[in-house]
Amino acid sequence: MDALLDLHRQSPRTVVGLMSGTSLDGVDAALAHLEGSGPELTMEVNALVHVPYPAALQDLIRRNTEAASSSVRALTRLDARLAETYAEAVRRALAEADTSSDTLDLVGAHGQTVCHLPEPADCAGTDVRATLQLGNPSTLATRLGVPVVGDFRPADMALGGQGAPLVPYFDYVTFTDADEHRGLLNLGGIANLTVLPAGGTPDEVRAFDTGPANMVIDALADRLFDAPMDRDGQHAAAGTPDHDLLADLLEGPFFRRKPPKSTGRDDFGADYVDRLLNASQSRGLSPEDTMATATLLTAASVYQGYAQHVRPEQPIDVLIASGGGVHNDTLLRMLEDAFAPISVRTASEYGVDGDAKEALCFAVLAHETANGVPTSLPSVTGAERAAILGSLSVPES
Repeated sequence: MDALLDLHRQSPRTVVGLMSGTSLDGVDAALAHLEGSGPELTMEVNALVHVPYPAALQDLIRRNTEAASSSVRALTRLDARLAETYAEAVRRALAEADTSSDTLDLVGAHGQTVCHLPEPADCAGTDVRATLQLGNPSTLATRLGVPVVGDFRPADMALGGQGAPLVPYFDYVTFTDADEHRGLLNLGGIANLTVLPAGGTPDEVRAFDTGPANMVIDALADRLFDAPMDRDGQHAAAGTPDHDLLADLLEGPFFRRKPPKSTGRDDFGADYVDRLLNASQSRGLSPEDTMATATLLTAASVYQGYAQHVRPEQPIDVLIASGGGVHNDTLLRMLEDAFAPISVRTASEYGVDGDAKEALCFAVLAHETANGVPTSLPSVTGAERAAILGSLSVPES
């Protein structure tokens, strides 16, 4: 109990945030000094590192995100194995900042999502919403000797929410402007859009997943070009999108749903890529044309989500992009074309490293959990009320 009280009273805090997303490329770790809460929160970032997953680990995670190839034993072992990888990422962040573990107060670890089922469904006679992130917080806390906040999604889901997206709280405290209506677009494995009205309150924030970003593009790069990604969007740039196929894809069930909504590999994983490739081959598309179509799917679905669910009530003045997708020049150009005359800019132009944003988000969420501050936004997730997110694991002192 003393350790919990000490953590609650600690100010400022040195926190490492950890994020490993649906792209399955590895772990981002951001070390920051945080003080205050809500819009008064201040943040000084001291280190950002990326720890790639070894090929064998990446393959094991991917196989266990698919129902046909997952195993209870493998999932159980992965939960412990990923905690070891996260511990290494924290140590590297400390080394990058040239500081010792004694200075670290807290870790926020999102965990590796292997299954996200936000819609209620029957389980032994009771409807439940469920999600599973691996990378055991208690193991991680024991390895580091530092309190760890993990399992950020379930509390919101227990209150009827989607448990996602979680970044909008970070967007709200970091990017809200008094005069400019802003859209924040994160291009990870999945694309999600946050809308921040000028001078708005947390209850006025709107956000939802719009569809795939890098997830489908990366999978196609692997299958068509034996590459982990379409670097700089070069293969998409060499092709021509098939607009008829694009129109068919945009009629898919996820795109027809209204917010609140969230998604992942259950909607846009291997089965989806198989169907897209079959449709592409039946139309005689080249690999480059297929990649161009998939890349335009990301841009078009983002704009479609904006046009259908945001623009009628709250047009934005600027779209601020972050995440790995900002390095895809073709995707950014397609977004610029879709949103014109609204300008598309990057988070780095606003002083936030776009590659660090999600890891920083989980540092902030963990910090606010230690403050006792709710960070779920019912206007985003559809939950009945706001919740303090995450479970706290405290090592033996």
